[in-house]
Amino acid sequence: MSDISQKFEYFKRDLSWLSFNYRVLLEAEDDSLPIFERIKFLSIYSSNLEEFYEIRVAGHMGVAMKRRISEAEDSALAEATLAEITAEVNRQQYEYHRIFYEMIIPELFRNRIFLYHDSCLKTFHEDFVREFFTRDIFPFLSPVMIRPGEIRTFIRDRRLYLVVRMRKKDADDTFQYAIMKIPFSKVPRFIKLPEQDGVYYIMFIDDVIRANLGWLFPAYTIDSCYSIKLSRDADIELDDLRENDIVADMRQKLRERKNGYPSRVMYDSAMPADFLNFICEAFDFTEDHLVAGARYMNLADLRHLPNPIGEELEAKLPYPMRIPLLERASSVMDVVNERDVLLHFPYQSFDYLIRILKEAATDPNVVGIKITQYRVAEHSEVINQLIAASRNGKDVRVYVEIKARFDEENNMFTAEQMEQAGIHIIYSNVRLKVHAKIAHISRCLPLSDIACISTGNFNEKTAGIYSDIAMLTSNAILTSDVAATFAYLDNLSAESIRPVFKKLLVARCNMVDELRRMIMREANNALAGRRAHIVLKMNGLHDKEMIDMLYVAGQAGVRVDLIVRGICCLMPGQSFSPNISVTRIVDMYLEHARIWYFYNSGNDEIFISSADWMHRNLNRRIEAASPILDPVLKQEIRRILNLQLQDNVKACVIDEHMNNVRKTKTFPALRSQTAVYEYLKSRV
Repeated sequence: MSDISQKFEYFKRDLSWLSFNYRVLLEAEDDSLPIFERIKFLSIYSSNLEEFYEIRVAGHMGVAMKRRISEAEDSALAEATLAEITAEVNRQQYEYHRIFYEMIIPELFRNRIFLYHDSCLKTFHEDFVREFFTRDIFPFLSPVMIRPGEIRTFIRDRRLYLVVRMRKKDADDTFQYAIMKIPFSKVPRFIKLPEQDGVYYIMFIDDVIRANLGWLFPAYTIDSCYSIKLSRDADIELDDLRENDIVADMRQKLRERKNGYPSRVMYDSAMPADFLNFICEAFDFTEDHLVAGARYMNLADLRHLPNPIGEELEAKLPYPMRIPLLERASSVMDVVNERDVLLHFPYQSFDYLIRILKEAATDPNVVGIKITQYRVAEHSEVINQLIAASRNGKDVRVYVEIKARFDEENNMFTAEQMEQAGIHIIYSNVRLKVHAKIAHISRCLPLSDIACISTGNFNEKTAGIYSDIAMLTSNAILTSDVAATFAYLDNLSAESIRPVFKKLLVARCNMVDELRRMIMREANNALAGRRAHIVLKMNGLHDKEMIDMLYVAGQAGVRVDLIVRGICCLMPGQSFSPNISVTRIVDMYLEHARIWYFYNSGNDEIFISSADWMHRNLNRRIEAASPILDPVLKQEIRRILNLQLQDNVKACVIDEHMNNVRKTKTFPALRSQTAVYEYLKSRV
């Protein structure tokens, strides 16, 4: 068998992520989808790219400009990576605008929706636009004159600005410049104009302002006006957080985030070079910051584009199905006493998880509830049930991760609400994120405890759009392991002796060792001439040690099928990666479940987990993976994995060049998310 110390190769993490985001963009090109579903993917692409610049690109820029120290790269490597990122983003931006202008806007018009773009205002709308501007927009505009060496305004991140060039009337030819932020909370981005001859008209607020610049600068003749948009470094350095005051320190970090260094300055590529140079000099932007855009930016706002026609232009998502076994039962806990239950979100209703918490809140036999919260839903019914349980005298402990990126403020706010209701809040360790999705309901003897192990957050909002699996169990070994995980979380700061788990896999305890063991077992079986098969479904595969193990297994003859939605640094199709395939699925739901399958000579082992195979997840986070023990539930998950591997509609294969290669459509067409829904429906 190949030596694991041999030299392997890997895709670059950031370029792999850009490959994933490009796959998201390709959904907007799919004319089999309703037009507003395609527009949704344009919005998602833009939102994803914004965060990428705020975190990943900002990190590289910090190293390149020697503001940060990184063990992974030096300034030269960071500069090279930034150049590769810029080249790929520029290519994708061209495709984005091609799809938007040549496909989306014409398709909207075919559906009687006219979106003004680069076009003159029609005569019958002039009065409306002028009146709307003076009444609803003008009061919220605050133009600021720009003078070299005299910065009078701070450019916020994620906000859209207009920069204006003009000359004073009856004066010399000297240009004057101004900048103003487009209102984002008081006025919508898209303005509905009066219907005309059965056609619905919509206009960007940007264009409404452009059409009325004379009202803002009556003493000037307008030369030109362009959009700019800034992204800032939003990553938070956690090393200097204090264990005894992590909340106060995090609040300070969040205030500092708003003033982060620029990581991207997007500008309208039609802006003349001398105009752009003036803006760069005035605000101290460098060429490294610049990313060429188009007339319209911040297109994550497309998710707010009005739909005057109705549902026929939108995707019809299947209604989350009810489960007869649980519907007939007077108590979900009674059912879980008898058997393990798998809940598949969003195919099946999230209500059952709410229901078991509601039961626990009032059941006199329930002593306490422990649960992790990584991303908390706003106005969460999960939180409401935990508060009710606390008020009913239960010992409720919630392990809140306040370092969950971009959810820090909401998590802290919700934690304070829970504390006021008497819930004991445990904040995670400064150096570790608690990413495990587990819950434990303690009951009086002789009743068994109940545990929930999930691949996704206990968040009813994301449960409607993320594809996840949660298992409810009263299995004594599993509930004991979950209880031991919570005991471990209680003592993270003490770095106490790590617990021994019988069935559960927990990152930083036994997870990596067990994964190594199971991969090598398949490799040894293949070398012995026995069938060997691994199927791994996850959101990200980056950890080089685990990738090396898969390379070695493939060389030994193990068939390795990977279903990886996002980052995948493993390179298929190489001499060192035989027998390995990588599938990526992007569809109506975000594929979020992590499932690990090992054939094990026919005695298959299947795990569901919160953990991706990223170095951070396996080494710097607390993650949990649970085996599926019930043979019927194993068969259910095997079937779902097979449907996803057979998908020939929404699945792409990642080739040796990191391309998203569409599968050749064969008959019958199989769209796995639709097929999974129908399969689960047939089982109930």
